Amino acid sequence: MEIEPAEEVKEPPRIHRLDESVVNRIAAGEVIQLPVSAVKELVENSLDASSTSISVLVKDGGLKLIQVSDDGHGIRYEDLPILCERHTTSKLSKYEDLQSIKSMGFRGEALASMTYVGHVTVTTITRGQLHGYRVSYRDGVMENEPKACAAVKGTQIVIENLFYNMVARRKTLQNSADDYTKIVDLLSRFAIHHIDVSFSCRKHGAARADVHSVATPSRLNAIRSVYGLSVAQNLIKIEASDNDPSSSVFEMDGFISNSNYVAKKTTMVLFINDRLVECTALKRALEVVYVATLPKASKPFIYMSITLPPEHVDVNVHPTKREVSLLNQEVIVEKIQSVVESVLRNSNESRTFQEQTVEATPSVPSVTNNDLHLSPSPSGSKSQRVPVNKIVRTDSSDPAGRMHAYLYKNPQKYLGRDSSLTTVRSSVRQRRNLKETADLTSIQELINDIDRKCLLDIVRQSTYIGMADDVFALLQHNTHLYLANVVNLSKELMYQQVLRRFAHFNAIQLSEPAPLQELIMLALKEEDSDLESNENDDLKKKIAEMNTQLLNQKSEMLEEYFCIFIDSDGNLSRLPILLDQYIPDMDRVPEFVLCLGNDVEWEEEKNCFQSLAAALGNFYAMHPPMLPNPSGKGLEFYRKRKHGKHTQDGGNSCHVADGTAEEDEFEHELLSEAETAWAQREWSIQHVLFPSMRLFLKPPNSMASNGTFVRVASLEKLYKIFERC
Repeated sequence: MEIEPAEEVKEPPRIHRLDESVVNRIAAGEVIQLPVSAVKELVENSLDASSTSISVLVKDGGLKLIQVSDDGHGIRYEDLPILCERHTTSKLSKYEDLQSIKSMGFRGEALASMTYVGHVTVTTITRGQLHGYRVSYRDGVMENEPKACAAVKGTQIVIENLFYNMVARRKTLQNSADDYTKIVDLLSRFAIHHIDVSFSCRKHGAARADVHSVATPSRLNAIRSVYGLSVAQNLIKIEASDNDPSSSVFEMDGFISNSNYVAKKTTMVLFINDRLVECTALKRALEVVYVATLPKASKPFIYMSITLPPEHVDVNVHPTKREVSLLNQEVIVEKIQSVVESVLRNSNESRTFQEQTVEATPSVPSVTNNDLHLSPSPSGSKSQRVPVNKIVRTDSSDPAGRMHAYLYKNPQKYLGRDSSLTTVRSSVRQRRNLKETADLTSIQELINDIDRKCLLDIVRQSTYIGMADDVFALLQHNTHLYLANVVNLSKELMYQQVLRRFAHFNAIQLSEPAPLQELIMLALKEEDSDLESNENDDLKKKIAEMNTQLLNQKSEMLEEYFCIFIDSDGNLSRLPILLDQYIPDMDRVPEFVLCLGNDVEWEEEKNCFQSLAAALGNFYAMHPPMLPNPSGKGLEFYRKRKHGKHTQDGGNSCHVADGTAEEDEFEHELLSEAETAWAQREWSIQHVLFPSMRLFLKPPNSMASNGTFVRVASLEKLYKIFERC
């Protein structure tokens, strides 16, 4: 008989402290559960920053890229080192502040959590700064010191490779379509509540935004813009309130669907004290009302905004702030339920049916015979084969142009190349349906002149290739290559935009008001070739005084129609926005102000508006920067000249007295400024100018003969040449 060995007595496992990085990563997994969690946190931060425009760009459902850009107040340079540390926040300083908190964020965990599960880059600029800063974060700390960069107003946060270090979670999130749908739904909910903010959401590489809303005074218009007419026309306004401290204190307003609305699932958008939350009890209570009141148990659409005293809401009950706890929640739910039931019963007495009228489809833009025979028809029969040398070839992976990638190695060194791209394209579409005509007959006549003289639309059917030199861009239209004069095109586009946006401009606010008289004096001195001469100073002062007086007299009209604001002291403080996300070269402001005084015909209305539009068009046109292009021969301009040295070998080295050689140095600060300016212009041409031209520009007939468009090659012939090689 065998004796079983006695079991070993196991000691209790030792308790030890987890490493801080492990703790932070576990916490990050709770806060950032899905890509949509990161988007929600970033959008809420943007709203807390008083933003009026928020744009979201997503790639692969957010796993590869999430980019959120806003125009809020930005982040101070001094705060960047601790920006992504855990529990760093500007929303509260002590626990008691939670009782009265009104901001959406307060924990100081969101950004920190993102750095533990992804690669985070922040680009920001605050009011009054000449440039922004870009810095990358990893595991809650900066990877390097903040770098100065070009930036638009506000903050842009980019998260790349989300959950790169959480293999199991990343595998469960492979269906990017579902993740992107959740992000679109989130932005849609924000858009119908924060109606004073513009929202957009777009997939990376997509030409059209899936969410696009503009600021509007009407919530019903916001719902119509986001969810469509079929939802908006079947909504009922609803309100409820109570001011009895012994039971409940709240105010509620919103919209609920009527008996005509049909949907497969319930859509409930609930905001409590402007915070997007979920309330299962309230949702179930309202669904019960719909089941009992309406036929076929229709699934409702519900939007509600509930306002309570801050001390009656506990916001600190969920890591993602998705849920809140309410004082007297059962009473509030019951009262809202009874109001909804009453409204529904009254609306169910009749049912209306919408009649849809079929409108004639708009005419198709005309094309020439050459264009028809060069463009293969996608609906043609199989027998109509297009010769291989006539097939139009473009790179589908990057339709915005490929030549740029070969000519410029590191454009992102100076620009966040994707930084404002989201906002740019959504903002361009924001203006697509802009009311084009003004009440004034003279403006309508000028717009009609543009329409009558319109050239065959090469621009709208072309593909941007890249810049051939400082002025000309290379375009492909069908199987032909064209050189297009960027300055002429941008000047004409800006001129047409002034007329179409007449009296409907947004504004660029100058950081400091600029005195008109000083600006005009600067412009006059630049025009004077003899800079050392002071003989004409008195004449220049008189011209400056007269022009300043004239512009002061016209200031009311300039502000009302063109958003050019001149204050009572003769200072220029505001300029119009002609293309969203594009700011003109401010070095040309003196020249522009002088042009307003000298070149505008103020007497006759039509000529006045035409010359003003031309002056604005010339100012906003994408002229080459004033500093020479450092990528070509202009580099010599930035080379330091050393005194007392003899240059040899074309100036590449300098020999000093002891015979040693020393290379020439460059004015690095000036060189960096020039590289930034040229890179900014290149980016604006590719991502702002040409997309806007495809939507808005109607090129005049004169551009076919004045050198604006020059055909330089036929790809059919080039194909045959290469085929022989």
